[in-house]
Order: sequence, then C-alpha cells, then structure tokens
Amino acid sequence: MAEKQPGITKKMTFGGEEFEVPFAKGNPGKSREELDEIKRKLQEDPDAGDGEMVATMGFCAKYNPHTYMTEIPGVMCERDVACVLRDGTTIYADIYRPANTTEKVPVICVFAPFGKNPSEGMDSWQLMGVPPKTVSQYAKFEAPDPGYWCHYGYAVANVDPRGVGNSEGDVYLWGSQDAQDGYDFIEWVTAQEWCNGRATMIGNSGVCMAHWRIAATRPPHLACLAAWEGQGDLYRESYFCGGIPNPDYETHIIQALAVNNYIEDTPAMVAKYPLMNAYYKDKIVDWNKIRIPTYVTAGWVHHHLRGAFEGFRRIRTPKKWMRAHRDFEWPDSYKPENLDDIRRFFDRYCKEIHNGWEMTPRVRLDVMDGYDYDYASRRAEETFPLKRTEYKKLYLDAENHAAGFEEYADESEVTYDPKTETTTFIYQFTEDTEITGYMKLHLNVECRGYDNMDLFPWVIKLDKDGNYVPIRVMGAPFRGAWGFLRCSHRDLDPKYASDFQPVHSHEKEERMQPGEIVPVDVEMYPHSRFWHKGEKLQVVIAGRFIKTEWFHDNDMNHATDNGDGIHVIHTGGEHQSYLQIPVVPPKYQVGDYIWHGDENK
Repeated sequence: MAEKQPGITKKMTFGGEEFEVPFAKGNPGKSREELDEIKRKLQEDPDAGDGEMVATMGFCAKYNPHTYMTEIPGVMCERDVACVLRDGTTIYADIYRPANTTEKVPVICVFAPFGKNPSEGMDSWQLMGVPPKTVSQYAKFEAPDPGYWCHYGYAVANVDPRGVGNSEGDVYLWGSQDAQDGYDFIEWVTAQEWCNGRATMIGNSGVCMAHWRIAATRPPHLACLAAWEGQGDLYRESYFCGGIPNPDYETHIIQALAVNNYIEDTPAMVAKYPLMNAYYKDKIVDWNKIRIPTYVTAGWVHHHLRGAFEGFRRIRTPKKWMRAHRDFEWPDSYKPENLDDIRRFFDRYCKEIHNGWEMTPRVRLDVMDGYDYDYASRRAEETFPLKRTEYKKLYLDAENHAAGFEEYADESEVTYDPKTETTTFIYQFTEDTEITGYMKLHLNVECRGYDNMDLFPWVIKLDKDGNYVPIRVMGAPFRGAWGFLRCSHRDLDPKYASDFQPVHSHEKEERMQPGEIVPVDVEMYPHSRFWHKGEKLQVVIAGRFIKTEWFHDNDMNHATDNGDGIHVIHTGGEHQSYLQIPVVPPKYQVGDYIWHGDENK
C-alpha cells in the first residue's frame, strides 16, 4: 500500500459560518502506459499493487493544445482549450464541433470531475449495459457523445473542472465553488465566434449533480437543461442515508479521480460533522433558482432517484418534463429513442426550432411489474405525485407478521437482532393494485440494550405462493422500494416534510431512553409497481444494508449505530405501525373495463 500523502486544511465560509475543511492529496493523473502496467500487475496478482484504483477517471493525457480532425467524418476537436475563471484559475476543455461549416452552433457543456478523455486510457470504451461501439471514443464518462451530437449541429465541450487533470487549482466537489466555475465556463464558451450564444447541459450521475448546481447560478446563456439521474442533496442522498453515514462511495470517487494537487476530503467532513449544517447545505441544489426549460429523468432502480424527483418537483419553471424509467442510467442515455427525444428538446430551446416539443406529456412513467416486464411504459401523466393518488395505510401486525387495511386492536411486538436478523410483514392483495409515488413507513420502535437503532426497510413483491419476484435490470435482480433512518435523527424538517414524504431535519440527535417506545417515520424513495390480484407485498426491515446480486449494492457500506441492542417493533392498540402506500386507481373504468393508460398499448 502506498503511504497516504499529508493533506491540507482550508478555512471556508458557508452561510456565514466558518469551517476548517480538509483537503486530501490527490492521486496524480496517470498515463495510458501507467494504467496498463497497473492492470498487468493486478492480473498477475490481484493482491499486488499500491492500493490505487484503476479506473477510467484516473487517466490524464499530456497537455497538448492543438486542433485536429477526429476519426469521425466531419467532426473536429480543439484540444486543451484554456478558459480563465474569474479568480484567474485556468481550466481546460476539449471542444468537439462540426467542421467545414460557417453556421454558428449551440454548445453542450459537460462539467464534472471525471476526466475529459477517458477512452484514451482504455483498451475499449464501453459502459455496463451499453453494447461495444455504441458510444464513440470521444465521449466523456456518463456524458453525451460528440460522435452523435456534432452530426446534428451541436458542439460538445468536455471540461476538466478546477483541479482535475491538467486544470489548475484544487478540486471542490459539488458545491458553490464548482457551480460558480461552471457559470464562468458557460459564459466564456458561448462567447466564442463559432457559438450561436446558447448552451445546454446533459449527463448522468456525477455529471448531472454538477449541472443541477450550475443551472441554479443562472448563467444568462444557458438555454435549457437535461438533468438525467443526479442527486441534489448530498447529505440526505449520499453522505448520510437517513442520517446513517455512508462514506465509502465518496471515498472511491476521490481515489479514482486524476488530481495533481488537492481534493476536498468529504469523507473526513462526514466523520467530523454528523449533523446537517451550512457546509452540507452548500451542497443542496437551490431548486428555486432554476427557471429554464428542464428535462429530468429518474431511474426507479438508482440511488439518484430521490434527487431526480426532488428536482422535478421543486424547480421553478413551468417548462419542465419528467421521464421515469426502469432501466439503468447508462443504457437509458444512449438508446436511440431517448437520443431522438432529447434532441427534439434541445432543438426547441437551443436552436428555436418549433417542433411541437411542448406537446410532450409533462410526466411519462414506466410502471414496473416483475422481472423484465412493465405493466405500463411511458404512461402519460400531468404531475408527480399523481393527482388521482389515494393514500392508504397498511397496518402491521407483529404477532402474525401480517398487514391489512384495518387497525389491529391488540398490541404485539416483534424483536430481531440487527446484526444477523430481519423481520417481515406480508399483505396479499385481493384486487389488482398499482402503487406509484411516495410510500411512508410509520413505526413504533424500541431498542433494548442500546440507545439508538438504524432502520433499512424494503418493500418487495412476492407471488401468490410467497416466491420472491424481483425487478431485473441489466440481468441482475433489484428488490423494490427502499428507505433509511437513524432513529436518533427522527426529527422532521417543518419546511419540507409532508404527510406522504417525511423529510428529516438531521439537525439534532435524540438518543433513545431505556424502555422508551418511539414513533418514527421513514422516508421511502419513490416507486412505481403493479401488484396483480393474489400477489403479495412484503415489508422487510433490517438493522443493516443487506447486499444482493444487484451490482450497485457494492457501494453501500453504512457505518451503523446499533450497538449490542435488540430492535423491537410495536404494533396494534396504542402503537399502530403502518406502511402508507400511494394507490393509483385506473384512469378510466366502466363496469369490468379498466384502462390504466399506456402509450405503447
């Protein structure tokens, strides 16, 4: 293992409060030859090496400003174009644009800490779920492909933000500094002689996370935004899930990036500050400031799900569209029908082509069923949550591990060891039922032998015989709806909490007293799934994140706080516990005829 290099500390002010923010020494960008050598050693001995992550994000090409014609006919690239930010820091971009034209074109900006030319550090450029050669070698990780967009009259600017690759400075992750730099780049690039004065942004995951925040700074020449799969509140959605620390995911990113100087050590801040404060609030998107046309996507199986819907619901523009799908973010991004769809959106607002985009339904939903099957695909809706939603309570019965729509008169309790056990509650549907929207789990809990407990609930589907029915994505099974809560963080945020979405403040800690039964509300991530008559809904509650075959589960390594306690869930009588579900009735029903709505049927 390589010895960790000493970091530095910077005094930074957020919301009028000063913090000492640690910055770690970055892993310098590696050449193709260095990456190949690390790969060779690891193939010979998986335990060899110096602990450095081998990832496409760790590649950094040598500084080499020049203009050349790419291997894609009609597409040129200006390599390592310098942009000087307002504080004098220089960052670099690779700008791809149509060649042999005098027509001014709009520019798609890609601003995120992942390297601007990762494919040069790989033998082949491929993303999970995306067939080889679908994306050209010029695409930045989780970003638009210049090989596609330049063909349709757009430039694509792949940016290495402050501190990444050869760009000067230190890396600031998904906060106001990053957003301000994005503002400066957009205003600089749209002033170039080849640009028509309009910019947009699109990208997944960390790319989208940066774009959300840049859009909130309101660059005058940002015409529209495609926010595809990105978190908006890093405290609630990444650093702490329901108040439970989850620092490993961010640690992996920090180790993978090509950083020649220093990078903001967010895992160290997580360890230092367990409660919400001005530092974390700086990493929450100011949704009210986004007023431009916005096309949002949300994947039902992804941890960006909550942020995507928060953004769609809270941005202040009448021109906003949501498409919620059951696919994973990478294959969804490059499917031909989705590229055609987003191109119509960009053409409308970046080129002012009146192409009828406004007739696109404001919300389009995939309603999942089982395995690879959907009950509805891209079903048109007006809002989210859906206007016709009927919230119903499934009361839990600890004695029989059952659930029903009537309260249970008798009190009962169930105990489980959070280290090794789970507990479940099952309801069997007597009629076809769609659940779309926000579920809420209300529990009366007690911890025997400790003063805190962490909850990891899931809502999954069983067939009529009790067999598990997962959702299958990219060949791997995914369970269903999920949530998190550290019970000492049970205080609700009065500004954002609602009856269907119990958003927690995370601003104070309330430890549990011996023998105390505490009511808690667990926020569940949005969901959309259909249960047929006879199928069963199962609520699974654990004290730890239980990993499955779903590949994204590997990123979840929460630091639980259960001590040696035994978890107790009380139900019935004076301690009614329940799962509140958003039941969606059919759009139209006459006698036995039922129409739920599906544009593909």
